[in-house]
Amino acid sequence: MQLLKKTYIKKYLKYVVIVLSSLIFLFVLFFFSVYTGIFGPLPDKATLAAIKNEEASQVISSDSIIIGKYFAENRTNISWNEVPNHLKNALIATEDKRFFTHKGYDLQSYFRVFFKSILWGNSKGGGGSTLTQQLIKNLYGRNDFSVLSMPVNKVKEIIIAARIEDVFTKEEILLLYLNSVPFGEDLYGVETASHRYFNKPARKLKVEESAVLVGLLKANTYFNPRLNPEKSLERRNMVLSLMEQEQYLSVAEADSLRKLPLNLNYENINLEAPAGYFVYQVKKKTQEILEDIKSKDGSEYNLEKDGLKIYTTLNMQVQKMTTEGIRNHLPGMQKVLDNQLQSRNFKKNWYSKQKKQPKATPKDFEKREIEVFDWKGTETKRMSKTDSLWHYYKMLNAAVLITNPKDGSVISWIGGNDYRRLPFDMVLSHRQIASAFKPILYATALEGNFNPCTYLENVQKVYPEYENWEPQNFDHKFTKDSTVALWYALVNSMNLATVDLYFKVGRENLINTCNKLHFPRTKNDAPSIALGTLDLSLFEIVRAYGSFANKGLITEPVMINKITDAKGTILYKRKAAEFEEVFSRETSEMITAILQKAINQGTGTRIRNQYGIRADLAGKTGTAQNYSNAWFIAYTPNLVVGTWVGASSPEVHFYNGIGSGSSLALPISANVLRGIENNSVLRKQFLTPFSIPASVYNDLNCEPYHETGVKGFFKRLFHRKTKR
Repeated sequence: MQLLKKTYIKKYLKYVVIVLSSLIFLFVLFFFSVYTGIFGPLPDKATLAAIKNEEASQVISSDSIIIGKYFAENRTNISWNEVPNHLKNALIATEDKRFFTHKGYDLQSYFRVFFKSILWGNSKGGGGSTLTQQLIKNLYGRNDFSVLSMPVNKVKEIIIAARIEDVFTKEEILLLYLNSVPFGEDLYGVETASHRYFNKPARKLKVEESAVLVGLLKANTYFNPRLNPEKSLERRNMVLSLMEQEQYLSVAEADSLRKLPLNLNYENINLEAPAGYFVYQVKKKTQEILEDIKSKDGSEYNLEKDGLKIYTTLNMQVQKMTTEGIRNHLPGMQKVLDNQLQSRNFKKNWYSKQKKQPKATPKDFEKREIEVFDWKGTETKRMSKTDSLWHYYKMLNAAVLITNPKDGSVISWIGGNDYRRLPFDMVLSHRQIASAFKPILYATALEGNFNPCTYLENVQKVYPEYENWEPQNFDHKFTKDSTVALWYALVNSMNLATVDLYFKVGRENLINTCNKLHFPRTKNDAPSIALGTLDLSLFEIVRAYGSFANKGLITEPVMINKITDAKGTILYKRKAAEFEEVFSRETSEMITAILQKAINQGTGTRIRNQYGIRADLAGKTGTAQNYSNAWFIAYTPNLVVGTWVGASSPEVHFYNGIGSGSSLALPISANVLRGIENNSVLRKQFLTPFSIPASVYNDLNCEPYHETGVKGFFKRLFHRKTKR
């Protein structure tokens, strides 16, 4: 019996040895097949040494704020010195306790996974991958080999991990990991995640904040602190406990930190796009610049992968003031417009037209949940496709462009209400310029034989040669027995006197000025151009007013100061501004003096009376036909602020003076100017006084009106006798 037992045991052991030997042989064969590249080539040490994470290019404001990124992967690499020790400790305590002792793979972890997770079925037994292996996974991903996918990929990661440990130091591997690991929401690397969730660079993270980010790595969505704050808090506290176990934190420190709330400061510049229109324009300009620049090895720079830094002229403080000005003003005006459209059955008629469209279908009128931009923010509303079209069709839009005329720097650029949903840039859109064009005509006159005390006719006429055109003043008033001084006509934006001036100046001279200002060419020879029927963009009119602010010299707006590579080497630096003389210094000073009067006693007086702005300003309002476009442009020697307000179509407009430039556009500019004036640094930088000789102001000391006819003759005769 004992002999049989021994024989059975020997036979059993023999089979065990054969099975184990076979398994070892198969494993070695399998390992060798992976090693030799049968399942795809493996990177050698030279390839690993050349590893470089793709990096997003950053757009940076003049006040050092990141306002945009261009990327294939949203990543910003940082150096070892920028990683706080508690972040390193949290990562090691949570993901790989023996990181500094293993060679890229951890046999002890494999035994734990085999017995705990596989044999005992403990799902909380943890994974077996080291940080180095996780890094390999992040860098190279995992291929699909059907049933063999997991073992092939695991063996590949072990082999590559061992190689990478021979190429890089532990610190370098840890840094590569922190710069490459995904954090959800299309974020890669701890620096990008730190900015997203806590609005700060990684070097400024607190211990509990580092624990939140490390906790995210287990499941990017499940432990996302914005989407699942409770789960994130639990996971953060677990990370803090692991740090305590590894003695990176004392018991008291860990207890204290676990009691803290999450305290997120979430900021997604790609979602909120505080300067989205500007960032898009910067991208186009940067791509143009990079066409002429090559890297040291002769290759072209990739804006989405090479981590360039684009330093721009935009001032984020002023940009925020501009945004606030729009958000504070337009919602109230929108309600007024909605009521006016409703009372005139405009909405009802518009819907009727939509139903009659050839391509209209019943589905266009079916209600469903739709996400739309509203003045309260992005909202989900129950509406049909047609409802959403109406929502945007009747919506007031605002565009603001602010530049420094001394060098062309763009200080603020807002092209519309919401870049993500309404990307069409209204700064570049051509709209009827209205009375904002008048200073161009008056400046042309001053360049000729006219002076501010030239008297113009203010009489209503019919022009048969121009299809019986009959212009009128805004207030429908005119004077038969007197003429009006040129300066006074511009201050009060008088249409009839402006038309008289147009005929005296001549169309050819005016068009010549328009060409100097780089306005679009017009074939229309109607005299209504004098009243602003020309279509111009905010970009073009702000550039033109810059010539008045800068003593008659015009320059192109500039958005980029310099571009560097990821290491800080300067690739491009803006050159000194180039200027063209459009007007003489004397003309620009006189126009400025007149437009100062427009602010102080003319169409722009709300700047003083309602908003209490004291700065030295010149400016002009503009109101297009049927109140379809509202304009206001104001300037100092160092600042031009241009604002346009209107709907997407000129068919949508106000029906009274509330749609004028002074009511609709001026308040937005006023909010910005008031914000700048209340900031001592910005005030000193931008709200500088004009240096216009006293003689220029003296030249305006003539009567606004000059009486004509018999009554005027006797008055002048009497006036002469009294003087004697």
